[in-house]
Amino acid sequence: MDAAVNKQLESKQSKKHPPGLYLLFMTEMWERFSYYGMRAILVLYLTKSLVNGGLGMNESTALALYGFFTGAVYFTPLIGGWLSDRFLGQRRAVTIGGIIMAIGNIVLFAHQSYGAVYTGLILLIVGNGFFKPNISTIVGELYDPKDKRRDAAFTIFYMGINVGAFFSPLIIGFITDKWFAVHANGVIEYGYKYGFLASAIGMIIGQILFNSLGNRFLGDIGKKPVGKPQVSSVGAVEKQKLTKTEKNRMKVIFILAAFVVFFWAGFEQAGGALSIYTDKFVDRTLFGWEIPTSWFQSVNPLFIVLLAPLVSLLWVKLSNRKRGDLPVPTKMAFGMMLLGIGYIILIFAVMQTGSNEHHITTKANILFIVFTYLFHTIGELFLSPVGLSFVSKYAPIKFASLLMAVWMASSFVANIIAGQLGSFTSKLGYLEVFSVIGIVVIILGLILLSVSRKLVKMLADDQTIEKTNQENEEDISDGVLRPN
Repeated sequence: MDAAVNKQLESKQSKKHPPGLYLLFMTEMWERFSYYGMRAILVLYLTKSLVNGGLGMNESTALALYGFFTGAVYFTPLIGGWLSDRFLGQRRAVTIGGIIMAIGNIVLFAHQSYGAVYTGLILLIVGNGFFKPNISTIVGELYDPKDKRRDAAFTIFYMGINVGAFFSPLIIGFITDKWFAVHANGVIEYGYKYGFLASAIGMIIGQILFNSLGNRFLGDIGKKPVGKPQVSSVGAVEKQKLTKTEKNRMKVIFILAAFVVFFWAGFEQAGGALSIYTDKFVDRTLFGWEIPTSWFQSVNPLFIVLLAPLVSLLWVKLSNRKRGDLPVPTKMAFGMMLLGIGYIILIFAVMQTGSNEHHITTKANILFIVFTYLFHTIGELFLSPVGLSFVSKYAPIKFASLLMAVWMASSFVANIIAGQLGSFTSKLGYLEVFSVIGIVVIILGLILLSVSRKLVKMLADDQTIEKTNQENEEDISDGVLRPN
């Protein structure tokens, strides 16, 4: 009787997520609050005149600097991931990264000059390289590789990213434009430096939580470098060779990363071409009040927070079927196609408005852009948190953080492509560019769906393959399977 009760209690507990997940959720939420809050005011701070509290930088120079910054934060995790795997350990790397990023924002707050801007941004880029790949890897280490809750856990963790991303532009914007703005003789001096200070405080709060509660809720997870070379009894460094299974899994990670580049290249139009189209061609008036264009950047994280629990429950429900959950490549293929559908919806709006801002016969209904973001968000939930879960599960342990960084580096390439695609809208028109993006990502989604079974087979471990081959041989000998 006692054994049955204990078994029932263990089963009930296994359905709950470990408390460490929620600690990492809060740590990531505050880091994203810091990052997106700073990012929301960076270009404004650079381009506003000195009397308005800015630096008076040329607009094209400011945008180029902004583009370099947003791309570089996805590149440095390659270095930070390698260092943490080999020398630091994931927990120490997260702490180092958080401290460096807090200092970067404090530099931006402390002195308003070009030198402070470059110094602060470099510190933010370096700090992100240590922080970003390692906290995602720690989430994966909370779960056994075969745990059915992994995809759901990363979806919950992904909510932390978007809770911070949703609130930070609103709060930081209020600080800079309202609370600390100074009005004198019809001139507004914005309090941008206090926005950077708020971002630094957010980062510090996240680090206090992570370091004060880490031992309690994470134990020893992430403390030791997992890729450090092993030393034999005679003092010689032993080479850590990858097995055939590990090599195949790394190939799949790189293949999926290649597809992900095209997803993010389309998705990242939200801050560029989609934002400009919304500003010029969408009727943003609601109940007599015009919605600021910048507020549409909060639509995606809002949908994430609302829909992530539902998608998380979907993965849990599917995993409990006899057939099990959908394969990761299949989920990601659906994610790409959903992104494409979002652009197809937008094409109908462009067909009404045209692409010439000087000859707009009618403006598009606001619902077109809302539903576009809705489908893009669902596609993101099918692809991004699932991808993080996938890499943490299948990356060889000695390269766990490095491969997580490789996965994130796909966004570095995607941002470059996104910028080029966005620039074509002024030459070719929104209809042509949005049509190409929508059709291409749907086709790539169908291609990924068609090779999904092959990729899943490549992920199987050597014992599973050997067992399957033995079962097939037995079936053939019994006459169950017939050779062609």
